[in-house]
Amino acid sequence: MRKPLKHYLGLEYPVLLVAELEGGYTALHPDLKGCVAVGETPEEALANLAEARKLWLEAAREHGDEIPLPSEPPFGRRG
Repeated sequence: MRKPLKHYLGLEYPVLLVAELEGGYTALHPDLKGCVAVGETPEEALANLAEARKLWLEAAREHGDEIPLPSEPPFGRRG
């Protein structure tokens, strides 16, 4: 049985935030291939990533694609 979209939206996926040499920031969810966003500030990049994640999950669900669960540490630090 497929879990509802709300289930996946509530999961905490690891985030990679990169300061770009030319300015601005790139944020991505390594577990969600292609789920990437940019912004002028870290906060903007992360806010854009939250919207990108929602759209990514909606599209994957609509197309019947498998949605991965968040990876466990040691990918990143928690806390």
